[in-house]
Amino acid sequence: MPAPQKHAAFAVTAPGLAPLAADELRALHIVPTAVEPGGVAFEATPEKLWTANLWLRTASRVVVRVAHFRVTAFHELERFARAVAWERFVDATRPIALRVTCRKSRLYHSDAVAERVGAAIARRVGSAGGWAAARDDDQDERDDDGEAAAQLFTVRIVHDVCTVSVDASGTLLHRRGYREALARAPLRETLAAALLLASRWDGRAPLLDPMCGSGTIPIEGALLARRIAPGRRRRFAFMDWPDFDAARWQALLDRADADALPAAPGPILASDRDAGAVRATQENAERAGVAADLQIARRPLSAIEPPDGRGWVVTNPPYGKRVGEGDALGPLYAAFGDVLRARAPGWSVLMLSADPRLERRTGLSWREALHTANGGIPVRALAADVPNA
Repeated sequence: MPAPQKHAAFAVTAPGLAPLAADELRALHIVPTAVEPGGVAFEATPEKLWTANLWLRTASRVVVRVAHFRVTAFHELERFARAVAWERFVDATRPIALRVTCRKSRLYHSDAVAERVGAAIARRVGSAGGWAAARDDDQDERDDDGEAAAQLFTVRIVHDVCTVSVDASGTLLHRRGYREALARAPLRETLAAALLLASRWDGRAPLLDPMCGSGTIPIEGALLARRIAPGRRRRFAFMDWPDFDAARWQALLDRADADALPAAPGPILASDRDAGAVRATQENAERAGVAADLQIARRPLSAIEPPDGRGWVVTNPPYGKRVGEGDALGPLYAAFGDVLRARAPGWSVLMLSADPRLERRTGLSWREALHTANGGIPVRALAADVPNA
């Protein structure tokens, strides 16, 4: 029996999250071949590719690199494009989306490149569904009826070198399928998971988010603590590839379900002063199947009740550039530090921050655990140990 063909795969991440994704891959027994600023390269059998999509908590998308060649003229592009085995990833009935970027290359007209590649696909597989320019990443969605959207191919020509990739994920991986109710300035699920991993929370000690918004951090915490695959409730683009094996995929899901814990080992507390945020957290937790793992309450920061013993506070407080004015938030940050010293001595804390002035108002000794962006704003995940009384 021949060995399964391996894919040259790449897990795309937000800035700063690639090392975390690399650690996740290693935990899945998938060996990274390179860790780059925009993600992690790895080789994978089809089953390993499915596993990465199912389990990665911090990656935005997983793609497969299907071609890599030097090109300086359109006739060369046409020749190389016709040689790509497009039929491995799409059949004649499925629509195709092409995302083309050209930089510092002799072929600089992205629309013309897309036309040649689209024609090559049509010539090879028929492509009765046609092709269209892809929408922006943040707009990627599934159709309302739940069917897969167009298969995305990405074509990048940089310094006359063309790389063609096929999207194995479909909608971006932060779309776990549970978050419909939103509070203000929602945090992406992938970033929430990254904060939890960067905090080094062990999944067993108490976890508290006293400014929980729509509940993304505590919900991701419950999924992590219970070893629930973050992609368990969604579809992926690879499920529509011609060689997809539904029986093998179901076996992978069955193993994931068998490994999941029935309940979170430790308490997970979510609170917010805003009633709408508390309601959104409850609704999202119910959709995620972890409502029973969360203790959700409406209370101001000053009224939090951390459990006895050591625990973790992981939170995304407002930092002025999206929700309120930064200068007005100083008292909130000062109160945050005061409350932690009074009520959570000996605890570990990690918060997302965009303003060093507000960080200093807490009076805690911070160290940078992560540097990334949230909604286009440069942010840092800062960790500290709350001093004992």
